[in-house]
Amino acid sequence: MSTEEKVANHYTRGSLETAILQTLADNGRDIDNLRIRDLAGVDEFHLGRHAATVDLARDLDLSVGLRLADIGSGLGGPARHFADTYGCVVSGIDLTEEFVQVANSLTARCGLAEQVSFQQGSALSLPFESGSFDRATLIHVGMNIEDKAKLFAEIRRILKPGGRFGLYEVMQMRDGALPFPMPWAMDPETSFVRSPDVYRRLLDEAGLVVELEQDRSALAIRLAHEARAKAAAGGARDQGFRALMGPKAGERSNNVNTSVEGGLLAPIEMIAKAV
Repeated sequence: MSTEEKVANHYTRGSLETAILQTLADNGRDIDNLRIRDLAGVDEFHLGRHAATVDLARDLDLSVGLRLADIGSGLGGPARHFADTYGCVVSGIDLTEEFVQVANSLTARCGLAEQVSFQQGSALSLPFESGSFDRATLIHVGMNIEDKAKLFAEIRRILKPGGRFGLYEVMQMRDGALPFPMPWAMDPETSFVRSPDVYRRLLDEAGLVVELEQDRSALAIRLAHEARAKAAAGGARDQGFRALMGPKAGERSNNVNTSVEGGLLAPIEMIAKAV
């Protein structure tokens, strides 16, 4: 089995849409006419959640009509935000067929199918024409991709000159062994976390010049503390997110949160310009 097949299997649940829709219905949502905010908590599978997506979109200087490629689009939460808030036309791609199916279904239920679409495919061989996008995003995806040089070369290929690439990745900030399981991998076999220095160098070699870099650890830590406080006070668990996370959800969340609080890992945002 290839690394990409192992990664896709890692994220496949088999009944994810049913679990999400049941949770929404139990919370009194009209599942045939969803609003984007109804999906808060389940469709953005990254540290910082929606707040991090909002900041990334702002830093990318999005506007109406821009074509944006969301690489590793997951359940489509960021893509729907880009389209609904800024009027972008978004094409998402993800390795996991179930994620693609659920993303398209949720997008249709939100009335955004004409602006946002998703397809199954590899980030290392993007099914898009060269120079066809104004913007591209990569949100918590590179941790599963070993060949980041090829990844960034593909992203540069599909961007127009002067286009911008926004990535938001978990990066390693100092030496040390990662505690597994993590949200993106149960063991080191499919985990390829790298330092900001490696990202900067590979981006530059691909023709993508970093213009902005931010460590978003403070946001991630604050949200983790708020979630723990809510749980300690007897607040309801986010069943949709637990369904998305899958086996050992609590342990995986604790491992990444502890690593960020300890300075071993950090969620880093970079904005790079295609030259």
